[in-house]
Amino acid sequence: MNVDKYDFLLNKEITYLNHGSFGACPKPVFKKYQEWQLKLERQPVKFLTNELYQGLKESRISLANLVGCEQDEIIFFQNPTTAVTNIIHNLKLKAGDEVLMTNHEYGALIRAWSEWAKIKDVKIIQQEIPIPLETEDAFVEQFLKGVSQKTKVIFISQITSQTGLIFPIEKIIKYAKEKNIITIVDGAHVPGHIELDIQKLGCDFYTGAIHKWLCGPKGSSFLFVKREQQETMKPVVFSWGKDGDDPEPSNFLQDFQWQGTRDMSAFLSIPFAIDFFKKNIYPSQKTCRELNIYAYKNLNEFFTTRPLSIGSSWIGQMVAHPLPEHTPLNFKSVLLEKHSIEVPIFTWNNQTLIRVSTQVYNDKNDIDYLMSVLKTIN
Repeated sequence: MNVDKYDFLLNKEITYLNHGSFGACPKPVFKKYQEWQLKLERQPVKFLTNELYQGLKESRISLANLVGCEQDEIIFFQNPTTAVTNIIHNLKLKAGDEVLMTNHEYGALIRAWSEWAKIKDVKIIQQEIPIPLETEDAFVEQFLKGVSQKTKVIFISQITSQTGLIFPIEKIIKYAKEKNIITIVDGAHVPGHIELDIQKLGCDFYTGAIHKWLCGPKGSSFLFVKREQQETMKPVVFSWGKDGDDPEPSNFLQDFQWQGTRDMSAFLSIPFAIDFFKKNIYPSQKTCRELNIYAYKNLNEFFTTRPLSIGSSWIGQMVAHPLPEHTPLNFKSVLLEKHSIEVPIFTWNNQTLIRVSTQVYNDKNDIDYLMSVLKTIN
C-alpha cells in the first residue's frame, strides 16, 4: 500500500505542513478507532468490566515492544502534558530543591512545573542552550553547567516542540544516574519519528505521544515509569484501584488504568496503529527526512536569519527557522487564509519562528509552494 494524502482525513485543499502539532490519522486507523467505540457502546457494562483490560494489556505489549521497555512499566494518558503532571505531583522535593531543564521545553509544561514549584518553593532552572547548535559535546557541556548540589530532577525533551531539534540526551541521563538525579524525558515527538529504546536510555520516566508521528487516534499517549519508581507514583485522580475490575496484579497499573468512566478506544487502537505504521509509514521515513532537509536548506538559503542548528544531524521530520524581525503578527493567518498553507508561526526566545513538519502525505511540491509564497510575502 502506497500511503499519500488521500489515505488521511486531512482537507485535500490545504497544503498541510504541520504534522508535528497534533499528528494526522490515516483512514484505516481511524476506522479501527471507531470500531472500538462501537464495541463499547453496544455493550458498555460487559466491555468496561470484562473486556477492556485484556485490550489494554495487548496495547501495552505492542507499544513496549516498539519503545524498548516492559509492558507493565507503561500506563496510558490522553497526552504527555497530563502524564508529566502526574509525575510532578508525585515528586518528594523540599523547599530550595532545583529542577533543571532547557530553555527549549514545551510551554505548557514549563507552566505546569512553575505553578507546582510556587506551591512547593522549588526552583525551576531553565538552562539557556544558545543557538545555533553545533556539536553534541558543546550541548551537553552547556546544559550540565546548570547542575548544582540542589539539582534533584532533570526534565528534558528528546525532540523539542517549538525548535524541532533532536537533543542528544544519552550522556545527560548517564551523568544524572551517577549523581542520583531523577530523569524525566519529554519524548512527545519521538515514537514513530526516531528510533527509541527506553531501557537503553536508562531514564526514570519517559512520556511519548502515539497520536503524533505514529499516526494513532487523538488522545493516545503513554508514560513509562521505571519499576523502581512505581511505588512512589500515585494518580492525581484516584478511583477503585485494587477494589475495581482490573485483573492486573500490579497496584501501579490498577491505580492508573481506571480513573472513572472514559472512552479508552484510542488506547485500544494502538496495536493496529503500530502495525499500520510499520507497514505503511516507516518504510518512507528516510524520504520524509530528506524532504525536511530540503526544507531546511531552502529556509537557510532564502532567509538571512541565523539557523537554529548547523548541519542536518539535529533535525528529523521537523525543522524550525527564525523569520525576519519585520514579519507581521498575522503571518500564520495570511498563509492559511490566502494561500491554504497550514504551518505554525510562533514566538520563541524573542524570535518569530516558522516550523515545517513533513510526513508521508507531503512531497517536494509542498515545500516549493511554501517557499514561493514566502518569497512573495517577504
